Amino acid sequence: MRWRMKVDKMKISVLSLVFSLFAAMAFAQGAQVPFGTLGAGQAQQVEIAADTLSIDQATKTAVFSGNVVAGMGELRLSADRVEVVYAQGEGAGAVTALRASGNVIFVSGTDSAEADSAVYELVEGNVLMEGNVILTQGQNALSGQRLRIDINAGTARMEGRVQTIFQTQGN
Repeated sequence: MRWRMKVDKMKISVLSLVFSLFAAMAFAQGAQVPFGTLGAGQAQQVEIAADTLSIDQATKTAVFSGNVVAGMGELRLSADRVEVVYAQGEGAGAVTALRASGNVIFVSGTDSAEADSAVYELVEGNVLMEGNVILTQGQNALSGQRLRIDINAGTARMEGRVQTIFQTQGN
């Protein structure tokens, strides 16, 4: 009986290893993973806090710098610098995107991603993070050069020499 339990545990360990290898191969080619918990249309208001704000009326730009934190519903974006992009033409003055640079961290629910820079298109619900990207989901982590997040669909795609570390449920 004891021998049978050892064999069963060994089978589970081997299956976990095989599934891990398949997952690692998929991640190495570009990974599609779930991201965040926000549904479409839930974040309507953007709140930003920073050490300084520079406004240029001629170019219609606003740049927040120093310990910038932007909140949109349960989404949080922090960075050294965030430029606010406004709509041109019809709907002028409405915020359409945030361009973040320097120590960028994007958090949605229990998922978080870090990068050198990011562009968050508010209307479309898309985030593009680039440069030394690290995506953390619980105890699992992915790294690559680009992370494309579709907030409305709750999905993300990591690109550019993707590497992963993840935990299995084995003993």
